[in-house]
Formats: sequence, structure tokens, C-alpha cells
Amino acid sequence: MAKNKKIPLRKCVLTKEMKPKKELIRVVKNKEGDIFIDETGKKNGRGAYLSKDKEVIEQAESKDVLSQTFNVKVDTKIYQELRDYVEGVKH
Repeated sequence: MAKNKKIPLRKCVLTKEMKPKKELIRVVKNKEGDIFIDETGKKNGRGAYLSKDKEVIEQAESKDVLSQTFNVKVDTKIYQELRDYVEGVKH
């Protein structure tokens, strides 16, 4: 009998959809207050997930979702890095 491997699900902070972890981008705020993209999904800190979709990133920026999630003002360059990541510029 083959066992089905459990696929970890996470919720997008903007769309509130539950999706497999691999379909989302993890943004982390660490203890020092630094906010960055976690490509490995394993860095220490508070994580928030966004769908790998340019429109979702743009909506998140206009609503400033990450600032609300982390209770800290998030720099706009984070959203630019997310857009670049989604477009495949940075891997």
C-alpha cells in the first residue's frame, strides 16, 4: 500500500486561500526586525505567505498587507523584490 504524502498548506495573507507551501512566497521578520524573502522556507522568524502572482503582490503593496501582518512599516523595496522574484528575475 502506498501512503499519500501530506502536502503542507499555508494561507496567503492577502487572498486568505489555503495553498501548498511551494505555491507561496514566504516573507520573514526576524528578531532584529529585518524583513526579507525566505526562499528556503526555513529561516527563523515570523513568516507571512503571499501567492506567487504579480497581481497579488501589487494588491498586497497597495493595501500594505505586510505592514499590518508584522506590525511594522514595511519598505516598498520588499514589494519590488517580491515582484522581481515572481517574474523570475531573482531566484
